[in-house]
Amino acid sequence: MDAVPADTRDTAPADAPDAVPDPAAGTWQSARRALAAALPAGALGAALVLVAAGKTWTRGTAAVGAGRLPVHATGTDTTALPGALALVGLAALVAVFAVRRAGRYAVSTLLTLSGLGVVITALARHGDHAALDSAAARATGLSHATAARFGTTSWPLVAVAGGLLLLIAGLLALRYGPGWPAMSGRYDRPGARTSVRGRAAAPAPVDPDRAEDLWKALDRGEDPTRTPR
Repeated sequence: MDAVPADTRDTAPADAPDAVPDPAAGTWQSARRALAAALPAGALGAALVLVAAGKTWTRGTAAVGAGRLPVHATGTDTTALPGALALVGLAALVAVFAVRRAGRYAVSTLLTLSGLGVVITALARHGDHAALDSAAARATGLSHATAARFGTTSWPLVAVAGGLLLLIAGLLALRYGPGWPAMSGRYDRPGARTSVRGRAAAPAPVDPDRAEDLWKALDRGEDPTRTPR
């Protein structure tokens, strides 16, 4: 038997095509990275807004006889809207995983608008003198009292930063939310659950003579006595 030439053994064709990347895998990786960024951003943003709302935003003094009484106004005294929007945004961040399709877009939009509303409100009311005047009136017992030597703190800017984080989380949810996981459909009606690729997931066969199969069917929310069609 003649020997096979060395240059013809185990050689791949020169024009063999290169491996084609899977676009679905890249999309899934992007959705995972977006989820890993959106969750802490949204939670941290809501926490910053809520903390900032309880801190002093403005300081001043009120005239009491010949002296001056220091007064201050918190973020909640100035406007309660940022704190309320932060709670709405936090609830929307959680609800993103409880809904699907159009509902997920609606909740993601609500999350985005909550962050935007916090930013606009905190910037617009930054340095508002009305809440400080109210604090001066309460401190002196005079309804017409006003505050003087007006000054602001950095807490409104902290609220703005929290609103921006909520806004970023909402934008990520709008862009990548359809690829994020949803809460378990264990208790959905039979046939309502779908596979990863969007097709209806066929129920696993159940052997009525095996107790293990019966328990697994019940755990999936299926009726083990139902005869498959």
